[in-house]
Amino acid sequence: MIVVGVVTLAHTAPAPFLFEWIEGERAVWHMPRRDPPTVYLTYDDGPNPTTTPDLLDVLGREGVHATFFIIDRHLTEDTAPIVARMFGEGHSVALHSANKSYMLKSAADLAGTLTAAADRIERLAGARPCRAFRPRGGWRSRAMYKGLRQIDYQLVGWGWMLWDVEIFHSRSADRTVSRLGSRVRSGSAPSVGMTRSNRDGPWRTPTRPWAKLQRPRFGFDATPSRPSGHRPDPARPRSASPMARLPL
Repeated sequence: MIVVGVVTLAHTAPAPFLFEWIEGERAVWHMPRRDPPTVYLTYDDGPNPTTTPDLLDVLGREGVHATFFIIDRHLTEDTAPIVARMFGEGHSVALHSANKSYMLKSAADLAGTLTAAADRIERLAGARPCRAFRPRGGWRSRAMYKGLRQIDYQLVGWGWMLWDVEIFHSRSADRTVSRLGSRVRSGSAPSVGMTRSNRDGPWRTPTRPWAKLQRPRFGFDATPSRPSGHRPDPARPRSASPMARLPL
């Protein structure tokens, strides 16, 4: 039973575990500690045409950059301008998965899937994402890490308990900010989803952290990651590398 438990946690733990000890810098679950102390905002699941533009408005007003882990099937001709706006406003764009089945892909299949998604983002939004991938729920495998190694991507996780998932309560911005505000430390990377259209949902969290994490206590930045090996058209906006510099 102990062996089963260790194997299960290695694949599903929402925190660094066995694979991360093996993979070293291929896995990123905590960002560099900087002076001033810095928190790295990350947003998953977009682009959401209902909420993402409002979120970008808030970040722009506050002068904050973030990293957006987007899902390939959410990128369409209609939502591509939102992703182009992310690039243009200095945010980082990276890849996310719509489901946990990516953990079951072979290394070659995963590498091909992520490369195709990056190609599609570049074609529709005019710039190529950073070489970073966040699997759904943090579910991963040795084959996933092998595939990431083939295309020189990093797996990016999040800080312990720094996510917006609520198992026993309805999600809300106030609950999310209250929990994150008590746990963030320099180098933390909170994870907030953008799938819901509720106007007071977790996406609105960025309007409030400054009350909890006031400057100069923390600055904000995008998560550092490997730059894309592609050379984009210099006339086009491109994702900053490391992922995007933003003080929160």
